[in-house]
Amino acid sequence: MRRLAIVASAAASLTPAPALAQAPSPAETAATLDVLWVMVAFVLVLFMQAGFAMLEVGFSRMKNVGSVVAKILANMGAGFLIFWALGFGLAFGAGNALFGTEGFFLTGDMAAVSDPLPPSMLFLFQAAFALVSLAIVWGTMLERTKFPVYLIFAVVFVGLIYPLVAHWVWSDAGWLGGLGKQDFAGSTVVHLSGAMAALAGTLILGPRLGKYDEHGRPQTIPGHNMPLAVLGVLILWLGWQGFNPGSTLAAGPEIADIALTTNLAAGAGVLGAIAMSYLYRRTIDVGMAGNGAIAALVAITAACAFVAPWAAVVIGFIAGVIMYASLVFFDSIGVDDPVGAIAAHGMGGIWGTLSCGLFTTPELAESVGAGGPGLFYGGGFTQLGVQAVGILAAGGFVFLASLAVFAALKATIGIRVKPEQELNGLDISEHGVYGLAESLVATDHPTNGNHRSPSPISHPAGDTA
Repeated sequence: MRRLAIVASAAASLTPAPALAQAPSPAETAATLDVLWVMVAFVLVLFMQAGFAMLEVGFSRMKNVGSVVAKILANMGAGFLIFWALGFGLAFGAGNALFGTEGFFLTGDMAAVSDPLPPSMLFLFQAAFALVSLAIVWGTMLERTKFPVYLIFAVVFVGLIYPLVAHWVWSDAGWLGGLGKQDFAGSTVVHLSGAMAALAGTLILGPRLGKYDEHGRPQTIPGHNMPLAVLGVLILWLGWQGFNPGSTLAAGPEIADIALTTNLAAGAGVLGAIAMSYLYRRTIDVGMAGNGAIAALVAITAACAFVAPWAAVVIGFIAGVIMYASLVFFDSIGVDDPVGAIAAHGMGGIWGTLSCGLFTTPELAESVGAGGPGLFYGGGFTQLGVQAVGILAAGGFVFLASLAVFAALKATIGIRVKPEQELNGLDISEHGVYGLAESLVATDHPTNGNHRSPSPISHPAGDTA
C-alpha cells in the first residue's frame, strides 16, 4: 500500500496544473522573498540569546551557571509578551515625535507601518532586537542579583524604556530620525541602550563579594569555562549575520555589502583587542579577543550600510582598542562587569554611532535615505553633531530611567541576594539545583565560592572579558 501511495503521488505530480492556477507576479514573488529573508534573519537574531547564555556561563563561576540560563529564559518569556502588548506599539505605531499611540497587541492598522512586510513579521524581528538589548543588561549584574529583579526590569525595559528610544530613531515620526540620525541596525538603539541600563544597574547593585580588596584594588574572579565563553562569542557573531543584513527588511543585493562590512569590522576588532592585550600585558587574552569582536560588531551595527569596506576595518580595529582601554578604566573605578558588556556594547555603541559622522559616503547616505555624508567625505560636522545629539539623548534617557527603576527596586524588594547566598551560589539559593554536576566538587577557595582551581587565563581588568 505504501508503494502504491508513492506511485500515485508521483503520477499526480506529473498531471498538468489547472489552467486557473496563475503564477505569482514578480511583485508577489519579491514580497514573499522579503518575508522569507526577514524570517531567516529573525531566527539568527533570536539565536543570539544562546550566544549571550554561553558567554555569560563561561565567565560565571560554576555555582551560578544555572541562574544565567534561567534568567535568559525568563527574559525571553516576559520580553516577547510585553513587547507584543505595549512595546511594539510605542516603538513603531503611528503617533508623535516621542512615542507611538497605536498598534498595541498588534491591533489597528499596522500594515502601513510594516509595509511591505506583514505586521507580524516586523514585530518578530523587532522583538528579537529588544531581547538583545535586554540581554546586555544582565551580563553586568551576574552572580549577585535577585531573580525577581530580572522579571520586573524586563517588563519595564522592553515595554517602555527601549521602545521610546526605538521610536525616536527608527519611527517615521521620531524626532532623532527627523534630524537625520544614522543608526542602521542599532548601535545606539539596541547596544548603547542596553549598556546604559547595565551601567545604572551595576552602580546601584555594587560589585561582587571579593572583587575588590580592602584597598579598593580589583581582584581576579575567573570564569569557569573559556571555551564556552568563546562559543558564545561565535554564536553572537553568527547572529549578527541576521542582525545587520536583516535590517534591510528586504531581500536585495545590498545585504551582501552589509555582511561584508560587518565581518571585516569584526575581524579587525579581534586584532585591535589582541594588540592591546599584548601591549598591556605581554600576553594574548582570549576573552579580550572575543570581546574585541563583539565591540567591533556593535560599532559597525550603526554604520554597516553607510561606509566603505576600508572604513569598516578602521572602525572595527578602533572599537577593539577602545573596548580594552575602557574595560580597564571601568574596573579601576569600581564598576564590576563580569562579561565586559559596558565596555563592549556601551563604548562600542558610542564609537560606532560617531563613526557614521566620520565615514558615511554621500552615495550610501542617499541610498539608505538617512542623514548626509560624514566629515571625511565633505559633510563637515553636521552629521557628526547629529550623531552626538543622539548619543546624549538616548544614552542619557536610558541611564536615568533605568537608575530610577533600579533604585525603586532596591528601596522596595531589594535587588541583591544575601551575602551567604552569593557565597553559596545562586543556583542553590535562587533555584534549588546545581547548574553543573561539577559544582558538587569540594571548593578549593571557600571564601570566594569557586568550585575548582582558578583558570590560568586571567584578565587585566579583573575577571572581565
